Amino acid sequence: MTDARVQDSPARPTIAILGTFDTKGPEHAFVADAIRRAGFATLLIDVGSLNAPTITPDISADTVARAAGDPDYRALLARHDRGESVTFMGKAAAKLLSSFAASGKIHGVVSLGGGGGTAIATAAMRALPIGFPKLMVSTLASGQTAHYVGTTDITMMPAIVDVSGINRVSRAIFENAAGAICGMVASAKARRGTLATTADKPLIVASMFGNTTACVTEAKRLLEAAGYEVLVFAATGNGGRAMESLIASGMVAGVLDITTTEWADELVGGVLTAGPERLDATAKAKIPAIVTPGCLDMVNFGERATVPAKFAGRTFYQHNAQVTLMRTTPDECTGLGRILAEKINRYTAPVTVLLPLRAISVVSAAGQPFHDPLADAALFSSLRSHLRADIPVIEHDGAINDPLFARACAEALLVHLKGWA
Repeated sequence: MTDARVQDSPARPTIAILGTFDTKGPEHAFVADAIRRAGFATLLIDVGSLNAPTITPDISADTVARAAGDPDYRALLARHDRGESVTFMGKAAAKLLSSFAASGKIHGVVSLGGGGGTAIATAAMRALPIGFPKLMVSTLASGQTAHYVGTTDITMMPAIVDVSGINRVSRAIFENAAGAICGMVASAKARRGTLATTADKPLIVASMFGNTTACVTEAKRLLEAAGYEVLVFAATGNGGRAMESLIASGMVAGVLDITTTEWADELVGGVLTAGPERLDATAKAKIPAIVTPGCLDMVNFGERATVPAKFAGRTFYQHNAQVTLMRTTPDECTGLGRILAEKINRYTAPVTVLLPLRAISVVSAAGQPFHDPLADAALFSSLRSHLRADIPVIEHDGAINDPLFARACAEALLVHLKGWA
């Protein structure tokens, strides 16, 4: 086979098998055989850079490296610095895979790897669109995978044993991986035929937590009845980052930012922070938005024993065995109000801030463990005092999950969207 094979346009969907063939060639060849037996075409892409490949690729490592556009790439790889080579090949593979996916030459991608192979392959996969089938079988899949997955939809499958030969365990894992990527590609092909029904609807993104589900669900219903498609993101750190990424893509018409709780974790030191850029994408995209201080009464931690000792004596609520919530103080709420206002002040498209005066979450309502009128008052006062004078603030004498508050949020956003269009 030669690199020219990529010019072909087979009738069958083509699955890219991307891997370091200098060390893990036979394992990738095994997966490729299983994929072909299932009726799919394959494209073997080598991203190994330290030694000669142990199987013959369709796309050589040199071709991948050239895609980076660096005229000195051969000198870089000749230094045989493993870390440098892994980083470079990840960037090069991302460019190549993106071009193949955009032109319809590949319809899914699968890879097997240890540390280096996982870093290269997931860097390439992160460059692919949401919904494009991508599967990483990795020795690292059962640990902390956030830096491999990022804000994308990479599926990671634990390799169980090292990717080193075909044995009774790896055979089962690799065959399952082949079946999984084939199923994902078949599903994506079927789904493409149904996209026309929603592709013409303007897109709205919304942030939600368990404690704001009723509000977002009702607002979503009203917005969809008005002709919009609403995508809901969990305000769990990665969810907030994913929402910001989609807003930045230019695909979004409006933002229903009901649940800004990730800022409490960012400010105080919880585990569900979305980073200091949360709320920035809407300003840069210049699209209409509504913002509420949903769930800014809580900071998230894991099991109770994981809460840092410096927070001893604070008010806690055990959401479940794995999640411990800590109530924000009036001082912290003052800081959160200022931060939100500073972010919102950068918005140039229409924006309205809505304040549910009786509860910003389920657990901050009267009689609930996080009911703290002084903290809520500090939050609302700080937010109002730091906002630009021309930004509307609607105060609602109810809780965040009241249907009337949800309706107020949806109607405010609809007014902005119609006026902005």
